[in-house]
Amino acid sequence: MRIVILGAGVIGVTSAWYLARAGHEVTVIDRQPASALETSFANAGEISPGYASPWAAPGIPQKAMKWLFMKHAPLIIQPRPDLAKISWVAQMLMNCTSAAYATNKSRMVRLAEYSRDCLMDLRRDTGITYDERTQGTLQVFRTQKQVDAACKDIAVLKADGVPFEVLDADGCIAAEPGLAPSRDKIAGGLRLPGDETGDCFKFTTSLAAMAEAAGVTFRYGVDIQALEADLGRITAVRTSMGRVTADAFVVALGSYSPALVKSLGIRLPVYPVKGYSITVPIVDASRAPVSTVMDETFKIAITRLGDRIRVGGMAEIAGFDHSLPAKRQATLQHSVEDLFGGAGDQSQATFWTGLRPMTPDGTPVVGKTHLPNLFLNTGHGTLGWTMAAGSGRVLADIVSNRVADIDTSDLGLLRYARSRKTHHTAPSAVPAE
Repeated sequence: MRIVILGAGVIGVTSAWYLARAGHEVTVIDRQPASALETSFANAGEISPGYASPWAAPGIPQKAMKWLFMKHAPLIIQPRPDLAKISWVAQMLMNCTSAAYATNKSRMVRLAEYSRDCLMDLRRDTGITYDERTQGTLQVFRTQKQVDAACKDIAVLKADGVPFEVLDADGCIAAEPGLAPSRDKIAGGLRLPGDETGDCFKFTTSLAAMAEAAGVTFRYGVDIQALEADLGRITAVRTSMGRVTADAFVVALGSYSPALVKSLGIRLPVYPVKGYSITVPIVDASRAPVSTVMDETFKIAITRLGDRIRVGGMAEIAGFDHSLPAKRQATLQHSVEDLFGGAGDQSQATFWTGLRPMTPDGTPVVGKTHLPNLFLNTGHGTLGWTMAAGSGRVLADIVSNRVADIDTSDLGLLRYARSRKTHHTAPSAVPAE
């Protein structure tokens, strides 16, 4: 089949790779001059299947109220009125139950674990490099309350067979020696030895080059304007460079996906949640992280990427705002300096922001729509890098009408139709899988 993929971030490029491997003729279209120049450009760098958790969890509404008044707040909500924001937040709050959390986390871990396995296979088969490390992830708890609260995540990890280690302060320092000067700030930790790290931008650009060499066509600098439909099928995508026809179309536009499919009667519950990162050159390797350290208090990830430290986190609900407030950078700097003081040269830090495409339940939307030749691969939130390879492989299987290696029945839009029926709301035009 001739397949057009809309979006050249890590999700679009991995989709292109696996679809090409499945024997399809693939074209990728993106408005940017190259791949991975938006949300995939400077994310936190962690590949953490075990920490694949929905933001919607028991107690989050109460925590959110406290976070809003913190100096270095992990959550920021801009007060500007936005109906899409209100709807998305309402749906997320509906998922803040113990039952929903367990279901959503298990589903996310399933896809994330599969994705890590796919990435390992891809690395072995192609030799691709991207400042990768396979030395696990450590979630650092600063208070005993955080240690105690980890029990619900540990229960899910046990149920899904994910290896983990519960550590005291000394155990955390044994795993990450750079934490030694901060020992008095650490109450304990949860380490997942199977997690990885790597530079998503380097990976995506390298894989795009490999895909192009394998026959994939990339059309950069092309604005995507609309999808055209006739007789219940997509006939073309209208762009700034004319109409492009194909047998099938894949929407992988992250936060911009809902606007493109809205005219087709598809209500895609994806909202942009703004995240920030700084990238800092290492000046003292003995003080730097070995892999990824998650600072639970500030919800910030601190990752070693070669000779750099990537510090990423925070969630700002502000629509499509790309501004870079200095106080957000200060929060990132505070977290890394508080735990790994003197490891990096903050005067040389580069500051970045990206819009994470979030779903209310945390799981991306991967699969079919009610239009038989239109497919979705979007809504990965903070876990696009973690879930990219697996999502691309699953999407390729679905498009190729093959049975996937994992259960995909709850990854598509149909789960939102089921949810609405459960809550006795009016039926919608959400497509079947």
